[in-house]
Amino acid sequence: MDWNKGRRSSNVEDRRSGGGGGGGKLGAGAMLAVVVISVLLGKNPLEMIGLLEQSGVADAIQGSSQQGTAPPQDDREAEFVARILGDTEDVWGAIFQQTGSRYVEPKLVLFAGRVQTDCGGATSASGPFYCPADQQVYLDTSFFAQMRDQLGGGGDFAEAYVIAHEVGHHVQTLLGVSAKVNAARQRGDEVRGDGGLLVRQELQADCLAGVWAHHAQARHQWLEAGDIDEALRTATAIGDDRLQKQAQGTVVPDAFTHGTSAERVRWFRAGFDGGAVAGCDTFSAKAL
Repeated sequence: MDWNKGRRSSNVEDRRSGGGGGGGKLGAGAMLAVVVISVLLGKNPLEMIGLLEQSGVADAIQGSSQQGTAPPQDDREAEFVARILGDTEDVWGAIFQQTGSRYVEPKLVLFAGRVQTDCGGATSASGPFYCPADQQVYLDTSFFAQMRDQLGGGGDFAEAYVIAHEVGHHVQTLLGVSAKVNAARQRGDEVRGDGGLLVRQELQADCLAGVWAHHAQARHQWLEAGDIDEALRTATAIGDDRLQKQAQGTVVPDAFTHGTSAERVRWFRAGFDGGAVAGCDTFSAKAL
């Protein structure tokens, strides 16, 4: 995949420097508050600050106000992410414009180890994810190595598919799809399981990733032999049935959240072949 043809997005925020190993650093305001509380309790302020930073509580105190920086120009992974994100902005901007709407671009936050969001704290074990509360995509790029080394997926276009899937969730937020699923969850409706709303939401995001890939290929002709197979292998590798089989030896459809390998491949393919958002109506589909 000749991903250098993509436009570099300016919406990538780098929080990796504070995301690994030990805890984050307290800001000046939070540090002053800890000092005051320490004095009132008769504790050593330096010891309390050190404990908070090492335990990770500092990250919780900082919350989603954490600010990163623009990633360095010579960082290959960050450059790849920025160019794929930039192309999703161009494609979805054009699609929304055709319907008389405006595409609001999400930010993508690079982190290492753990991160605080408006949806709460998360670690790299969560994999890439989208937070609708702050409309940001969060990515620890170590997931790409995990795809290659442990899951049997990987490759440039497969990584682009993963980013485009999370951007697909942002598109769902803008279109009101996510709000409807959340409303059903708040009513107490059962949304998990094979054929449930969560699975349909995830499969639609796969399809929307395919829609982006369709238009991106038409714009750039940047795919090479084997690139589509990379994405399909990755979709297969992260299907619920495949992951459950690997983890526990059995498949439990009632616990599905993302769909089977075959379903993920089918819906990504539907988006890529058709290139139309209308072809991604997983919620009305009788068979997934």
